[in-house]
Amino acid sequence: MEGLIVKENKTLGEKYYKFNHKSGLEVFVFPKKMTTSYAIFATRYGAVDNKFKHINDTEFTVVPDGIAHFLEHKMFECENGVDAFERYAKTGANANAFTGNNLTGYIFSCTENFYDSLEILLDFVTHPYFTEQTVQKEQGIIGQEIKMYEDHPGVRMHRELMKALYKKNKMRVDIAGTVESIAQITAETLYKCYDIFYNLRNMTLCVCGDVDIDEVEKVCNKVLKEAPAFEIVRDTEDEDEPREAYQKRTVCQLDVSKPLFTIGIKDSNIPKDAKERAKKAYATEILDEMLFSQSSEFYNELYSQNLIAQDLSSGCEIGRNYSFNAISSESSDPDKVYQKFLEYIDKTKKEGLDKETFELSKRTVYASNIKSFDSVEDIGNNFIFNYFDDSDILDTPDIISSITIDYVTELLNEGFKEEYYAMSIVEPLRKDK
Repeated sequence: MEGLIVKENKTLGEKYYKFNHKSGLEVFVFPKKMTTSYAIFATRYGAVDNKFKHINDTEFTVVPDGIAHFLEHKMFECENGVDAFERYAKTGANANAFTGNNLTGYIFSCTENFYDSLEILLDFVTHPYFTEQTVQKEQGIIGQEIKMYEDHPGVRMHRELMKALYKKNKMRVDIAGTVESIAQITAETLYKCYDIFYNLRNMTLCVCGDVDIDEVEKVCNKVLKEAPAFEIVRDTEDEDEPREAYQKRTVCQLDVSKPLFTIGIKDSNIPKDAKERAKKAYATEILDEMLFSQSSEFYNELYSQNLIAQDLSSGCEIGRNYSFNAISSESSDPDKVYQKFLEYIDKTKKEGLDKETFELSKRTVYASNIKSFDSVEDIGNNFIFNYFDDSDILDTPDIISSITIDYVTELLNEGFKEEYYAMSIVEPLRKDK
């Protein structure tokens, strides 16, 4: 094959092969001697892509919210009436798909018949079939799914947090859309989105497991046709998003036994360089481990005072035009937790971060990220998420090793300010309701 690239990290003992298939598709192969093999076929297309155009178009196309997720559902249907899941049943593969803010991925894992399953994956994703009748049927199905998630405490809490943190950014857009928005979707609109975003030059295939790169290329040769070269222009109207949180507090009532809360920290200081974004993400993981893990002063104070349940979770997301951190748990008094949070951050800033705690937290984050290389699914998914953000998971050890306590202290002092915070609370239903 032409243009084969090999990248290796000897510290990790991991490597991958990359080749550009003649169709225009980028293909990555991670050889792993494991019983399970995994594949992810992904496109740079997600919930935020609701306004776009071909480079040669004069006007932007605006589509209903939720259409990327809707399209993902519809892709499993085939013109002959045999859907992709029925085809996978014959090979024994476990298949699924997901839609995120910036990508859509089609996945499968298997212990045998990998190349047959790979052929199914590449075939159904490159052969769309939509009719107005099947679109209308799917509108009912996804409409029920949307209503179900409206009553899901964790999902609802996250949605409301995004609406509280952001005023303009498309992170406010729910991935599934609304019942009203998906009612506007037509077969014609689906084909329009498919033709733009499912061009193979906008897609990437990553396979991981005990697989042979030449056999992978043979399957690609059998299924894929050359894609036309063109450029997508994506809407960037949310680039002037305010630095501060849009709303400080949001509350909704659902069927829960005790209130749930999440405190969000909005970050608009996003590095343009991909490696710097990755460094900031890993450094935030370290800072979260220091501040909010079960060994932290904050956790133990809240837990000893019965202000939180046993779990206190934290995590960050960072992309090209959005970044936030969040701390979540269950509490009988979320507002008191928030006050304790303010006091704790202020105290930590004044006292400074502990060097020994930093080193321990850094090792914990390092080990957690390295352990992900024991899973073919984690390798495939993490590779795609990183690659679509122009970074590389094989750079992970070096990036984490480069993080200093001074860098993490700067994140604390600059990023943790009250004007950047928002709180989303889910309360139990009131008795009068």
